[in-house]
Amino acid sequence: MSAEAADREAATSSRPCTPPQTSWFEFVLEEALLEQHLQKPSPDPPPVQLIVQFLEQASKPSVNEQNQVQPPPDNKRNRILKLLALKVAAHLKWDLDVLEKSLSVPVLNMLLNELLCISKVPPGTKHVDVDLSSLPPTTAMAILLYNRWAIRTIVQSSFPVKQVKPGPPQLNVMNHIQQEKELTENILKVLKEQAADSILVLEGALKLNKDLYVHTIRTLDLLAMEPGMVNGETESSTAGLKISAEEIQCQVCYDLGAIYFQQGSTNAAVHEKAKEKFFKTKELIAKNGSSSLHFTIDEERLAGYCQACEVLTSSSDDASQQATPYSQIHSCMKSGKYQDIVKIFLEDNVTLSLPEQFRQSVLRELFQKAQQGNDALDEVCFKVCVCNTICDVLQGRIIDIQFCQLFLKPSKEKIDFLLEVCSGSINLENASEELKRRMAAFLKNLCLGMEDLQFVFMISSHELFIKLLKDDERKLLIDQMRKRSPRINLCTKPVTSFYDIPASASVNIGQLEHQLILSVDPWRIRQILIELHGMTSERQFWTISNKWEVPNVYGNVILGIKDSLTRDLVYILMAKGLHCCAIKDFVHAKQLFAACLELVTEFSPKLRQVMLNEMLLLDIYTHEAGAGVSGERPPSDLISRVRGYLEMRVPDIPLRQVIAEECVAFLLNWCENEYLTMQVPLPLVQTNPYVKLGQLLAATCKELPGPKESRRTAKDLWEVVVQICSVSNQHKRGNDGRVSLIKHRESTLGIMYRSELLSFIKKLREPLVLTTILSLFVKLHNVREDIVNDIAAEHISIWPSSIPNLQSVDFEAVAITVKELVSYALTINANNHFWLIIQADIYFATNQYSAALHYYLQAGAVCSDFFNKMVPPDVYTDQVIKRMIKCCSLLNCHTQVAILCQFLREVDYKTAFKALQEQNSHDAMDSYYEYIWDVTILEYLTCILLLEYHTYCMFTAGKSPLPTYVTFLDLSSDLHHKRGETDKRQIAIKAIGQTELNASNPEEVLQLAAQRRKKKFLQAMAKLYF
Repeated sequence: MSAEAADREAATSSRPCTPPQTSWFEFVLEEALLEQHLQKPSPDPPPVQLIVQFLEQASKPSVNEQNQVQPPPDNKRNRILKLLALKVAAHLKWDLDVLEKSLSVPVLNMLLNELLCISKVPPGTKHVDVDLSSLPPTTAMAILLYNRWAIRTIVQSSFPVKQVKPGPPQLNVMNHIQQEKELTENILKVLKEQAADSILVLEGALKLNKDLYVHTIRTLDLLAMEPGMVNGETESSTAGLKISAEEIQCQVCYDLGAIYFQQGSTNAAVHEKAKEKFFKTKELIAKNGSSSLHFTIDEERLAGYCQACEVLTSSSDDASQQATPYSQIHSCMKSGKYQDIVKIFLEDNVTLSLPEQFRQSVLRELFQKAQQGNDALDEVCFKVCVCNTICDVLQGRIIDIQFCQLFLKPSKEKIDFLLEVCSGSINLENASEELKRRMAAFLKNLCLGMEDLQFVFMISSHELFIKLLKDDERKLLIDQMRKRSPRINLCTKPVTSFYDIPASASVNIGQLEHQLILSVDPWRIRQILIELHGMTSERQFWTISNKWEVPNVYGNVILGIKDSLTRDLVYILMAKGLHCCAIKDFVHAKQLFAACLELVTEFSPKLRQVMLNEMLLLDIYTHEAGAGVSGERPPSDLISRVRGYLEMRVPDIPLRQVIAEECVAFLLNWCENEYLTMQVPLPLVQTNPYVKLGQLLAATCKELPGPKESRRTAKDLWEVVVQICSVSNQHKRGNDGRVSLIKHRESTLGIMYRSELLSFIKKLREPLVLTTILSLFVKLHNVREDIVNDIAAEHISIWPSSIPNLQSVDFEAVAITVKELVSYALTINANNHFWLIIQADIYFATNQYSAALHYYLQAGAVCSDFFNKMVPPDVYTDQVIKRMIKCCSLLNCHTQVAILCQFLREVDYKTAFKALQEQNSHDAMDSYYEYIWDVTILEYLTCILLLEYHTYCMFTAGKSPLPTYVTFLDLSSDLHHKRGETDKRQIAIKAIGQTELNASNPEEVLQLAAQRRKKKFLQAMAKLYF
């Protein structure tokens, strides 16, 4: 054997052997072993692990002969295992703090249920229905213990828990964890459902004025030895561990206070109950002493609960509450007196009574309120942050990053307040040398981080600074500041005061790029870029976000800027401004564009004009989205700028087509027709398609309505639109030698593409302009040869009635355009009855009859106060009524057809009679009879009813003649009875016997009767189809 091996063997033989761990089954085999094991100083396995092992073995399912899983059997082995688990818990004196810390919710739930079972609590019994005072002491204590655990578990589940970092994935372990998690969630769900009952049980326990007993190992042995004799009234009931009434009340009050406090997050009134319980607990501890309690209470946590309840339940009238800073701050936050919070923090910088976490939580809440739009809080946030920072400095903590961010742009006011806080937070006469050293180091580092010597002088000349730093230290600091390099220049020719901000490289490039992407403050953007370019000159920072998009016509000019910092700054400011404009954040867009304009003004006239153009577009958007919505006319200055843009003739200026498009739409929307028709320069009309289209639209609208000879502009507009909607045809010879025709949908025959025309029209809001362009497209739709159902529109007669070359027009695209334009127009004004009629005609032409009826009825409703007035005859023309009739007929609503036939100028009796003969009607039939006012139709209806009844009688009576005494009313009623509609008999009688329909009545009476029936019928139809 080698020397190394001999040494290793000697060392191994001399090492003491670890005794083997006792297995769970050994405790089953030997009863006395458990007590011996628990009496050891450090038993292995520990008591809580034994509980888990015993209950795990007792709850193992069994498998029968058919290999089916069965629930755990109730045999002697399992009963012994459960008893052993209870004995271990009794050894731990049923201390819930220990049990909850070491046992999972399912295991502890099983343990306490076994305690209830052995304590003779019947399974399924509602604890709230049990009178605790009438129960044996151990039984009452078991119920009390279970319900205390229930509410403690609910409270504990509401606290956030840090997730344990998982180890290597193991399938069995993961399945076990998932099963335990699901089981815990199910138990918690049941406990929360029974929370109200548990609270009532514990409230009832507070009324008990007697001592209780909890099971010990001895009492559990007694129950195991003589189960037949022990019934809850023997020695086992009072031989356990005695718990005094005061101790019970103390622990129950604490647990009730915790659950009430947790419920207070949804019901603030419950905080009063929590306060009462916590202060009762505090009183009982002071009276009896915490050392005498069998159940421990965390007194620090109790003090925190009491303090929180004082704050949450304090009122403005309660002067005593104002003694604590917590209550004062809470009151200030509720009442909005934020400046008072600053005073409290200033005072606490001396006393240091508020913990750091509380200070930070107040600052976070203030920041959240400021981010929600309360700009007045920005100053308060800065002041509170300064107070927290000085507190951190004095206590030797690291300065928070929030202070560095808020102090990036120092000002005289900020420096003054900072020095005020520093002076008020330290008493130089009584302060230790360590405190003085910390404060001096902070002020010195603050000076070194500043570029502006004026601010440095403010700090260095302050009384506190002079007392803290010696003369030579102050002189050395000033010399260091003066020797610094001058401010950074962005380009060879510095421009304006926009550059007059010092650079600071205090954070890394990644953080700065993230801030650059998020920021919309032009000054902050510039500061970040200066810091980034100070760190590296190799990167192009305008490329870090793919969301920064600048039109190509601008990009070529911007990327031609030689200085990289200026190039990045101009590009990013414009890209962010355009993005803000697109999302309608016009305030930030204006700030970004103004900064960009200031930047480019002195070194690039071309970019200056570009920015002026973009700011004009922004002002148009701002007015149209704001005051323009309510109909307020734009200021004359804005109109002049729009005209100036259209007339601008500056060479080599990159222009975006959308600006010209928006300018023309703006002038049309505000009825600047005189300018568009008479004052626009001719070269502009010839070169800009949107100006030409706008001029033709303005001229056409201006001449409406006009004589025939004034329709020349309408014809010109017609020809332009027809050309836009035309397709270019090309012939192509195939492989088989045949010649095929190819159509190009988006051709260049017109002054613009159809999609561009549609986009332009969707910028218009002026009703007459929209009506005119709608009328044109409707007429264009109607001229096609295969049209079956024309669409009606206003002013349709001003357009030409034919097209020389019909094959050149893409009528499918025209139909799609009409639909899109009507849908858009109705978003502008959903109550324009002529547009509603066009929408209804489109649905009618495409065989969507129910939808067509909806819009026909809506058109009548909007112009007649929901049919309370007469529908104008130019809305419900004979063509509209006939189409409504056809819709009802094709929907098999024949009674509605008959009634609508009365609405025509000349009643269509043929159609009405035919409809009344129809047997298969899908409408309310008899319910509509009361809306018939034409006597001829009523007489025909009478004949139909009589004929049907006569046929019915001949068939049932063997062709016997009608009795002479049978009246028409009898026939009518019997017919309805035959159809199973006896409940509508009165409607039929009223429809026949209305006196106001008598032909001998004056014309005014007949007209009034007809109008009343029209109104009710149309309202009934509207309710049906809306």
